[in-house]
Amino acid sequence: MASRSLAAALAAGVLACGWAGAQAASPKPVYIHMNGANEFLENLIAVRPGQQVVFVNEDTGPHTIVGYNPATGKTSKRFDGAVAGTKGLGDKVHTYTISFKHQGIVYYYCSVHAVLAKEPGGWTVAKVRPGVHGFGTPMAGAIIVTTDPKLLADNPKTASEKILSGYFGG
Repeated sequence: MASRSLAAALAAGVLACGWAGAQAASPKPVYIHMNGANEFLENLIAVRPGQQVVFVNEDTGPHTIVGYNPATGKTSKRFDGAVAGTKGLGDKVHTYTISFKHQGIVYYYCSVHAVLAKEPGGWTVAKVRPGVHGFGTPMAGAIIVTTDPKLLADNPKTASEKILSGYFGG
């Protein structure tokens, strides 16, 4: 009988607080936008472990998002997405979503617009792919997975918006 009373009390507590109060609220996604200049607009962001990162292609051309290890030059099999372009205003905006469980820095690049190259000293970096249209910078970035509130609060303001005005809308 005591276990039924305890179960009833717990259920009443959950209902009184609301289900959201019984679970920690998930943080909102952080957005990284790809534009017609072949750039990741928010090329350095911070997220909590498990928080979603949504890559939004507001460009007419397709892009890839490939994670890599700068110490070894190896690309990730898990962090490997392709995002179709957006045809125009009012058309569907394509996205790629990923999250990371562990704290650290995750590097990524678009393999359509950049290549990985070994630097003196052995580190691998993304560089502009020769012969591909672009604007002089490699299409690459980094995600800091952290619980540091100062870093998390320092994201660009656009990282909180899925669709940016002045780009194609979806």
